[in-house]
Amino acid sequence: MQYATITGWGKCLPPAILTNHDLATFIETSDEWIRPRTGISQRHISHVNTSELASVAAKRALAAAGLDASQIDMIILATASPDTLIPNIASTVQANIGAQCAAFDINAACCGFLYGMGLANAQIQSGQCQRVLVIGAERLSFYLDWSRRETAVLFGDGAGAVILEATDTKQGVLAYELNNDPSCREILSAGFGTKMDRFDADSLDFFIQFDGQEIFKRAIRGMGQLSKKVLEKTGTNKDDIDLVIPHQANERIIDTLVSRMKIDKSKAFINIANYGNTSAATIPIAICDALEQGRINAGDTILSCAFGAGLTSAAMLLKWGDRVTPIAESDAELPPCDSTGLELVKRAADYFLSKAQ
Repeated sequence: MQYATITGWGKCLPPAILTNHDLATFIETSDEWIRPRTGISQRHISHVNTSELASVAAKRALAAAGLDASQIDMIILATASPDTLIPNIASTVQANIGAQCAAFDINAACCGFLYGMGLANAQIQSGQCQRVLVIGAERLSFYLDWSRRETAVLFGDGAGAVILEATDTKQGVLAYELNNDPSCREILSAGFGTKMDRFDADSLDFFIQFDGQEIFKRAIRGMGQLSKKVLEKTGTNKDDIDLVIPHQANERIIDTLVSRMKIDKSKAFINIANYGNTSAATIPIAICDALEQGRINAGDTILSCAFGAGLTSAAMLLKWGDRVTPIAESDAELPPCDSTGLELVKRAADYFLSKAQ
């Protein structure tokens, strides 16, 4: 039987940072209000398009795997904030890295990366592909109405990528579950799409909106149920889990999730303080951070889960392979940025604040 194992990984965070204190200079909030409710201290703001973030993360993942882009059979790019809808931005990344393969985008919001991992695993198990590049990348700052405190404080920009390779050894993706509950899809949404009246500028309200309390409850339930399913599917006991890498939407959601699953909080990897919610990018960025911090060891059993708009949910059980260090490092970098995070959002913030008055 073929398994799909992670052999390369890479992340890309834009250099400009917007802190909670920066946010407090133009909306009614404070670090004391944001941090206890979310766990977020800062977020990165991109000066480039989503595809550029994704391309740098992809090049770093290829280097970590010791591969050339010509060896990749498929590119799956998970994003809810692409540069363009036509063509897909997986093709932009493909051109940037020099790959010759199938390439497409998927939008499962915050679950996008795990959805992509599931699709890649199926391609490898079927024998259709030997190596698949899976990317989660977002520039969510573009979708924010900076006068709305409930969303302005939550989101950030970034990208993460992994290489999945075929192996006969029982490691990598052991099981996954994907689900969607459309009954309350309106509680987490952005109105961009062909339903907008192209002749009416007032209809162009495509900014992220959500019902925080309802999402909190449904996120814990959705991630918890699917996590239980992948453990049952593989006969894995919760005590055998070495690390939990959940979607980084809110630290209180993560705390409640692991508590209800009766998993020690010390096993939960949390990095939301530095990045905010980067949607499809949170889990691959967290994988990279966990490796850098020595939190992932050879042979570790890792549970990952996510919840997002749709309402999507996903869970995956992984067994890490033998290597926890990159084979090589890429020199890929973003173009320089001369602006601070506050400077990058100031024009949009001024516009929305004046409109709200």
